[in-house]
Amino acid sequence: MAELARRVRDVDALDDGTTALWEAVMENRPDNARALAAAGADPWRPQFGGWSPGRLSLAGPARDLFSVPEGERGLTEAEDAVAREGRRLVAALGTLHDDGTGLACVAGIDAQEAIRRLEAKPADGEDLEELLDDPYAYDMDESLQIIGVTTVPGGCVVTQPWGYAPQMPGVMTMLSAGTYCYGLYANPKSGNQGSIARDGVIKGSDLHPGGGPDHGDTSEEVLFSYLFQHNAVAYSCAYAGLRLTDARAVIGPPDGWVELPRRDYWKYA
Repeated sequence: MAELARRVRDVDALDDGTTALWEAVMENRPDNARALAAAGADPWRPQFGGWSPGRLSLAGPARDLFSVPEGERGLTEAEDAVAREGRRLVAALGTLHDDGTGLACVAGIDAQEAIRRLEAKPADGEDLEELLDDPYAYDMDESLQIIGVTTVPGGCVVTQPWGYAPQMPGVMTMLSAGTYCYGLYANPKSGNQGSIARDGVIKGSDLHPGGGPDHGDTSEEVLFSYLFQHNAVAYSCAYAGLRLTDARAVIGPPDGWVELPRRDYWKYA
């Protein structure tokens, strides 16, 4: 990388709005970032959301990657708190194999309140054990009715390790009354699909949690994209302000398994 950086005519050339140094920081490649900076790349050039590569690096694992020159601002107290909590959350969740998992991360309510809002009933007994043993052996109409619910610091998580039920619009709108939630389906065919519900209304859909930042993103959105790149579950939890201490609420066993009432949750909103 060092040799390549020296040979490039413009080491700060833009590609879709960002520089090579920005990409090195985003991908947590400190050696590449140092080589580019040594070749003349500007760490303090503002790019997406007003962030520069240098300032963004202060939120990452290599906080000493660049010296902050006089006149350049570091992180605000709020940004630093978000970054610290983001790193803690990612570490707490660990490495997840989440293909096929559906989640609804709900702010400000516990598992019992989520169950009440969904009018769900406890699922137990032999049938549940068989379903959990091999959910894909069941007809989807049957397996989608069963979800797990867990109280976590900041709210609760509704999970379905084998399906998209928690992210269905009807489920999200009921859960979000008076609050908000972030839904995720880790679609094994097309990638992570996110949605936002606030106070009973779907406010965002076809989102891409865990993806990189883009043109037009706010400063907060760029920071989230950096902290949780390639980690859709952590992104979804953090968006709802959930402070999980481990992955149990996501992968199970949850506080409780419940059965949803029979409804069309694509229309029930």
